[in-house]
Amino acid sequence: MPLRLDVKRKLLARSDRVKCVDLHPTEPWLLAALYNGNVHIWNYDNQQLVKSFEVCDLPVRAAKFIPRKNWVVTGSDDMHIRIFNYNTLERVHQFEAHSDYL
Repeated sequence: MPLRLDVKRKLLARSDRVKCVDLHPTEPWLLAALYNGNVHIWNYDNQQLVKSFEVCDLPVRAAKFIPRKNWVVTGSDDMHIRIFNYNTLERVHQFEAHSDYL
């Protein structure tokens, strides 16, 4: 029996190449980590950009919501993992955490 997936909603936006996406478990938010070093958070109900912040000058390869702490954790090509508060957009912490690309 083939797997059948239905598209419930489409988000259309012009941006740099998307490297990673994540969905918030309680808010109608889609997080997009971009090749240009930015992270965008979109409301998928109304297709509005909710928040946007610059992580670094290189591609952001991985990003994940940590809703219990109101964080977004990112991993980028500058070999750093960063933690941001998604309400204030303040960088909470930064680690030089890997020696090769994610």
